[in-house]
Amino acid sequence: MAKAPVLTPQADDFPRWYQDLINKAELADNGPVRGTMVIRPYGYGLWERMQADMDRRIKQAGAQNAYFPVLIPQSYLTREAEHVEGFAPELAVVTHGGGKELEEPVVIRPTSETIINEYFSKWVQSYRDLPLLINQWANVVRWELRPRLFLRTSEFLWQEGHTAHATHEDARDYAAHIHRNVYGDFMENVLAMDVVPGRKTVKERFAGAINTLTLEGMMGDGKALQMATSHELGQNFARAFNTQYLSKDGRQELVWQTSWGSTTRMVGALVMMHGDDNGLRVPPRLAPVQVVVLAIKGDDAVVAKVREIGDRLAAAGIRVQVDDRTDTPFGRRAVDWELKGVPVRVEVGPRDLENGTAMVARRIPGGKEPVAIEALEALLPKALEDDQALLLRQSRERRESRTSDVTTVAEAAEAAVAGGWARIPWSVLGPEGEAELAEQAVSVRCLVGEDGSVPESDDAPGTLAIVSRAY
Repeated sequence: MAKAPVLTPQADDFPRWYQDLINKAELADNGPVRGTMVIRPYGYGLWERMQADMDRRIKQAGAQNAYFPVLIPQSYLTREAEHVEGFAPELAVVTHGGGKELEEPVVIRPTSETIINEYFSKWVQSYRDLPLLINQWANVVRWELRPRLFLRTSEFLWQEGHTAHATHEDARDYAAHIHRNVYGDFMENVLAMDVVPGRKTVKERFAGAINTLTLEGMMGDGKALQMATSHELGQNFARAFNTQYLSKDGRQELVWQTSWGSTTRMVGALVMMHGDDNGLRVPPRLAPVQVVVLAIKGDDAVVAKVREIGDRLAAAGIRVQVDDRTDTPFGRRAVDWELKGVPVRVEVGPRDLENGTAMVARRIPGGKEPVAIEALEALLPKALEDDQALLLRQSRERRESRTSDVTTVAEAAEAAVAGGWARIPWSVLGPEGEAELAEQAVSVRCLVGEDGSVPESDDAPGTLAIVSRAY
């Protein structure tokens, strides 16, 4: 009788495979309130690594971290009409506190444009106060009707940046800098994710923005996932909150603003873009554990050698963990590490010790081979970099092979429904075609130039629409 697979095969049921993997790799669990999640230590370790790298990039871009309250007066949201309309269905509202009804209901933060602008209007007085560049690491609540762990939860973790500038050009350039150098570069060079940078259509734009820049990734089943966004807010919030500054010319001017964010959704993207039927495949530059050294049996000499190898690899700058839990069967431990996607396993048993070798299993390309123990420090750093490059190449090849160039709305819908992406001239599709696609649960993920650049405007000559189904 055939042994049942550890995970539901992707080809049989991709959503079930995803849920199986989140559970068995011990990334997260469902919270007690519908739509919430408990992030387990291994899943949180992935987020911490993402958070640390992005935090460094955000600070290099000149932004400073701050923190604002999770409770926002409901009246703040009503000041910018388009913003409140966009978030109204998702709001969680507190009406009672301390056993009494509140004089004014408060909203649990869905995003912080309104409360941060309340304080920007106090802090900005002169052109000397600009640009004002703030970032916040926090949680937000958006009442989700169709929750899915990491991808869509009622509460999630994120960073949200908010800035105020003296001119439209400064705000536009800063939003583009975050889009390209904080998010885009991080996703490509750390997460090994091929992403398409583009401009959102008016329909898909952030509520209250004049332009939204996005990064879209193709998941293993061909659907798109919005990875991170950077918004030009124009002067909409500045006007609503009266955020003005005294210019060099002595005139009162409204500031120009941006906001930008990325979330724990990236952990879900990591699973769906790189995972396979055996579990996660974590990019080595991200991996909390790059190499795990396993003792196959509880032989004293084997355990001592495994610990020695761990110390040597750590001294060589590799993030390593020693697994000498020999009271747990080796096969079970190997499967657990494979599920977690640790890039390299170094396995040592009594026979290996006699031969002066270790069995090296590489999770990303697959396969295993014996390697001289003395050669591990020299070999593994290059193997990790090779595997990092392979993941990026595989994600790019998937997107390119499953993206079709089409010339009609019907062809675009057909490609998306079949599990791929389509490129169609925006001049052909337009808002009318976008509405027609929406009837088939297909959306315009972003607008791009013919050369892959981000268009300056929706109607820039040669603009193409990237069309697909999405999470």
